[in-house]
Amino acid sequence: MASGTDPVSFFTTDGDLLVPTPFAVSLWSPKQLAGHGVCGLCARDLERHRPEGFIPARTTVDLFMPVLAEPLRLESEVVRKGRRIVVADTRIVQDGITRARASAVFVTTGDDPPGELWSPTEPLPTPPPVADAWQPPSFPTPGGDGTAWTHDFAALGNADRKAIWQFLPPLVAGEPDSPYARTAVVAENTSLITNTGTAGIGFINADLTMALSRLPVGSGLGLRALDHLAVDGVSTGVATLFDREGPVGTATVVALANTRRQIDLTAARRSPRA
Repeated sequence: MASGTDPVSFFTTDGDLLVPTPFAVSLWSPKQLAGHGVCGLCARDLERHRPEGFIPARTTVDLFMPVLAEPLRLESEVVRKGRRIVVADTRIVQDGITRARASAVFVTTGDDPPGELWSPTEPLPTPPPVADAWQPPSFPTPGGDGTAWTHDFAALGNADRKAIWQFLPPLVAGEPDSPYARTAVVAENTSLITNTGTAGIGFINADLTMALSRLPVGSGLGLRALDHLAVDGVSTGVATLFDREGPVGTATVVALANTRRQIDLTAARRSPRA
């Protein structure tokens, strides 16, 4: 099990290839990668096309095939470059096969228009103390007041509203993570906190869409469930992304039932990511 002081990362580099570490492997199968690292890599590649002063307002990652736990590369292009909006696409390729794709809409910032608008006033959880090294994900202690946190995945084994706070290791060894890439890694946990219940997690997400009004500040980042609906094996989950200063944006996932491979999250305690 990795500790908070281990020099761990999701990927290492080998020329123009990215090589996954055990930390990036999925709990669903040891032969495929978890969505966290896949989404993070897509954001990392898309960011090459983000002009200075632009915000990644909308990013969608389509996870339509398993990304294998093998070396991979990314290919990206600018679809449209305008004065206020830039659109870029990227895809993850293994052995000539596209296994995931993503698109981003970058927009310029500016002054807010006049007038008052509605926004939710419900307070967000109080993040855990600032960490100085990577540590496992934190979850609010069940039955608490939103200020106490635990690293025990068993805290997800209920039908309550859930949240997660993460202080991540590097996405790629030897590289500082950008706020954009780090947000994509955390945002993919929307499926975890909206689709986990008393019997573990039985939904696997097919995508991630995150909408950001600003980039996060600081190294830690959290998610709190905002909405969830599951009908006939199809689930939609929405979460609020937040940092220590407040909300950053939202993340949405669509997930499909995967009951034949239901995950008991107590096993996550024994995984590299735990």
